[in-house]
Amino acid sequence: MSETISIKQNIVVRARPDVLYRLALEPKRRVKWDPNLTKAEYSEPDARLTNNVLVRFKFSRRLLGLGFTAKYGQLQAPQRGGWESVRNVGPLEKLTQGWTFKATPGGTEVTLTLNGRVRYKWIKTPVERMLNNMVVSTLLALQRTVDAQGAQLMEDVGRDMQKKQEEERKALKEAQKAARKRKK
Repeated sequence: MSETISIKQNIVVRARPDVLYRLALEPKRRVKWDPNLTKAEYSEPDARLTNNVLVRFKFSRRLLGLGFTAKYGQLQAPQRGGWESVRNVGPLEKLTQGWTFKATPGGTEVTLTLNGRVRYKWIKTPVERMLNNMVVSTLLALQRTVDAQGAQLMEDVGRDMQKKQEEERKALKEAQKAARKRKK
């Protein structure tokens, strides 16, 4: 007798919905920042992010290293998108993941929904705990990734401003030296 697991978490991230949409749903981008995935790629080399396209995922070792194929569906850029497993994923008969991106003042409210159906009741609790940890860590990693990009941009802008101020200071010193030499 199968048991259903439903997990829904949301977080506000300081980024535009279209940027987050691509980060969360594009497999090559996703595998770079998500610690829960070790592999994510389209089944066909020339495939793109569209409905009904197949993608191969592989979870990290702490998620049992399970590999599976999923099919994208309900893609509406940049508001929502998700995927659904094609076959069993370890102890799960079915696994679906859905993302929604709602623009808010100062950022985007990101909601990640994970639904699964386990085959046996006795394994529901540990699998549910593991999936809940996966959802939370994925959302936090997304926020850290976006914040790191913003922090790097701010750092670069600050460094450029500091260089400019230093150059202005040197030019002012040179001008004062030249003015003193003229007075003599």
